[in-house]
Amino acid sequence: MAQLFSPGTNSLARITLGAILVAPVPAFWLSYELTRSSYTTRVGEAVEQPVPFSHEHHVSGLGIDCRYCHTSVEESSFAGFPPTKTCMTCHSQIWTNARLLEPVRRSWETGLPLPWVRVHNLPDYVYFDHGIHINKGVGCNVCHGAVERMPLTFKTQTLQMQWCLDCHRQPERYLRPREEVFNFAYQPPADQLALGRRLVEEYGIRTDRLDDCYICHR
Repeated sequence: MAQLFSPGTNSLARITLGAILVAPVPAFWLSYELTRSSYTTRVGEAVEQPVPFSHEHHVSGLGIDCRYCHTSVEESSFAGFPPTKTCMTCHSQIWTNARLLEPVRRSWETGLPLPWVRVHNLPDYVYFDHGIHINKGVGCNVCHGAVERMPLTFKTQTLQMQWCLDCHRQPERYLRPREEVFNFAYQPPADQLALGRRLVEEYGIRTDRLDDCYICHR
């Protein structure tokens, strides 16, 4: 009977079996790196908006407080987008003919809201409450970064679960007095851990439950 397979077939079979056994390792590593890369998280990537709004100009340049535009941030789960009326408070008087503000004027005339795009957009299965974090002494720039220096807004953190857990498991590293929450110039003191532990107790933060699943997944 004629030989069906050449002598090299055994070697090819061994190589194939070896590749099947080894392949999951680099595949897992690649997927792990991909989910944490800026390609997936969009960290550092400015999001295109209907109007190129500059936090740098409005916050650092003009000194506008976060709460002027994000009116519900202290008491709601959502910071909220400002209505066109807020924009027109100033822009009915200044830069009234600027081309880049045409969408704002059109929104005001038609009554249709500007289609702002969320920069920090969590999945539907994640529950997050702005009001709770602010009232527990978490500063805006802890999550949003130095937004006061951003000509165009982008994410500085991945917002992935491990990032959230780092704070939930050691909140004393990030807390500040409530009156400093909206202060972008705030600098943590040398004794931040001592301050943080005092604030944890003062604000009634249950550190033994902050990493329970139901806190964020409801």
